[in-house]
Amino acid sequence: MKAYIFPGQGAQFTGMGLDLYEKFPIAQELFEKANDILGFSITDVMFEGSPEELKQTKVTQPAVFLHSVISAKVLGDDFNPEMVAGHSLGELSALVANKVLSFQDGLSLVSKRAKAMQKACEIQPSTMAAVLGVEDTLVEKICDQTEGVVVAANYNCPGQLVISGEIEAVEKACEVLKGQGARRAMILPVGGAFHSPIMEPAREELAKAIEETDFKEPICPIYQNVVAEAVITPKKIKENLISQLTAPVKWTQSIQNMIADGGSEFVEVGPGKVLQGLMRKINRSIPASSATF
Repeated sequence: MKAYIFPGQGAQFTGMGLDLYEKFPIAQELFEKANDILGFSITDVMFEGSPEELKQTKVTQPAVFLHSVISAKVLGDDFNPEMVAGHSLGELSALVANKVLSFQDGLSLVSKRAKAMQKACEIQPSTMAAVLGVEDTLVEKICDQTEGVVVAANYNCPGQLVISGEIEAVEKACEVLKGQGARRAMILPVGGAFHSPIMEPAREELAKAIEETDFKEPICPIYQNVVAEAVITPKKIKENLISQLTAPVKWTQSIQNMIADGGSEFVEVGPGKVLQGLMRKINRSIPASSATF
């Protein structure tokens, strides 16, 4: 079975999407439509902006979403998923590609999500850190034992777990984990503690927007971050998408379950090759490639 996977924040790069814009009329049309919906020229930032400009959450999220969704549109009849999944923000890209959300509704939700998350970061300074080379259970245990807010946030692949929370608590957990054998425990250059309780104000804000948005039946199952298993009912998809902001991204578990359910070929749709790298660490025997046009 063919699975399509969609990247999240962090996959952005200067010049992203310019090749699509110049080569495909449908891409140009959708990029221009996005500029109108967002109320600013995101194409200028994507095509010519500095890495610093692209790194702002309110820009990064719609930029990665647009690159992914427009790539899927450009594939046309070649886009024939039997299952899909998206890493964090990528879940919204997957929902548009999977016909659950319209392009306009998807982009509108991404923009609201980005702004709500940015606002939550400003309310409470917070951070994330990547922990490499130790078992997930040890990371979870240390987070539980550390004073303050610090939780497991992204289960990216075996031996790579991102933690998220209050700056002091994350730094303390990193120190302890290094002392207990972590190969690395490093603070990430992110705006705040995504997928942690600190995102609760953003979750509440986004929940209202999601509830008011029309979600249709998907064309194939989507393996959502929160549950790491196939979901097909719009009501359940909405619930999981709302929970996602404060819950961990179970990416390792999602990919493993997709393979167990028959996923035999994975195609990454969007900027970069981050998810292909994670695939190799989750299950090297399953082929993973980038979408080609």
